[in-house]
Amino acid sequence: MSSMTWLPAALRRRVLRLAMRLGSRGGSSPMPDITTLRKVPEHLTYPLRRDGVDPVPQLAEQRAIDPVHKLGEILGIKIWLVSGHEEAKAVLADMTSYSNDIRHLLGNRRQDSAEGVGGLGFTDPPDHTRLRGVLTPEFTMRRLRRLEEGIGAIVERSLDEMAAAAASGDGTVDLVDKFGFEIPFRVICDLLGMPDDVREEFHALGVARFDISKGGTEVFGAATETRTFLIDTVKAQRDAPGDGMIGEIIRTRGDDFDDVELGGLADGVFLGGYETSAAMLSMGAYVLTRNPEAYRLLREGTPAEVNQVVDELLRYLCPVQIAFPRFAKSDHDLFGHTVKKGDVVIVSLAGANRDPRAVPNPEQFDLRNAETMHFAFGHGLHRCVGAELARIELRAALTGLARRFPDLAMATDDLGELGFRDLSIVYGLDRLPVTLG
Repeated sequence: MSSMTWLPAALRRRVLRLAMRLGSRGGSSPMPDITTLRKVPEHLTYPLRRDGVDPVPQLAEQRAIDPVHKLGEILGIKIWLVSGHEEAKAVLADMTSYSNDIRHLLGNRRQDSAEGVGGLGFTDPPDHTRLRGVLTPEFTMRRLRRLEEGIGAIVERSLDEMAAAAASGDGTVDLVDKFGFEIPFRVICDLLGMPDDVREEFHALGVARFDISKGGTEVFGAATETRTFLIDTVKAQRDAPGDGMIGEIIRTRGDDFDDVELGGLADGVFLGGYETSAAMLSMGAYVLTRNPEAYRLLREGTPAEVNQVVDELLRYLCPVQIAFPRFAKSDHDLFGHTVKKGDVVIVSLAGANRDPRAVPNPEQFDLRNAETMHFAFGHGLHRCVGAELARIELRAALTGLARRFPDLAMATDDLGELGFRDLSIVYGLDRLPVTLG
């Protein structure tokens, strides 16, 4: 990487991405290399497909037959799908039977470069414990309360820009662009202490990180580009730490971690904090235009009622469709099925959130469901470290939207004109035309 430092950063990231693709064609590995997978077989994709905001019926049909099901195989690896509430909770909490370490399936990808996995979701203890210990202090309620005022200002700025865009045009605004993406992007840039002048590039890369329609090559290529940017950011802040999380970690514990490790952590925080929140805000607004009573509660309700609306939106929409894959450490029984060592167990978070055995009215947005435990943030050791930040952000953004624009409405009833993604681990919208009233 250092030999290319004379190149502009954006070009350097593209050169690295091309090199990664070319490198994947050579060498050998005793294990399958999922990064070379060009296309996921069609019959394996239904857990990632939806009809509007709803999972396709096949997911519920399979859960009714058996909430633990052999989905199929990829590159000779057997894949199990878990779609029940009880079963999902058990698998996500089980650190004895499963590993999250995916490195054995990454071929020649190196852990000491941007091509490594990085982050927490693909890491086991003790590495996971050490790395999560760096992030946890940054997400305490005391520190998050300090961010609330700044989040409120970001929300107001975005709402002002929405109003200006509507006034200068035909009254229609793309809520994804002006609201869903802008707010979490600005929040996470402020949190990390990084510039926000890479908006378009990072938006595209964020979507590509979770889009499996072109297989593993594009996913891991986009991952390399985003991590390269964040590793470069860490390097730049070694000499001049910024005011955000990256700078704080460098000041307090910088000698304990190299640039790749800190870049991987920042990468996980960046993507976990903006792409998923962007999906929630956009789809949440879409659902609220069809549920006026819930929209009214956001304007006029008590804090407890607002929390109820936010939690039911999280359960109902659950943009992160599947959890990080679990790799069986040994042969074991999984609710009557024999899982072999090396098998992959995939938990459908969206499916578990709509299990009628646990949720009173699972297929509907219904505030009476809000008392049910949901898996929008995962569960167990790998539960999202930024879950409380996400709640703060959702409350501030959605209540701000409801108070500023009480007559918000869809600009079209044609679902074909909305930008629902076709095949993505993080489900969301790319377009949502609305009128502000």
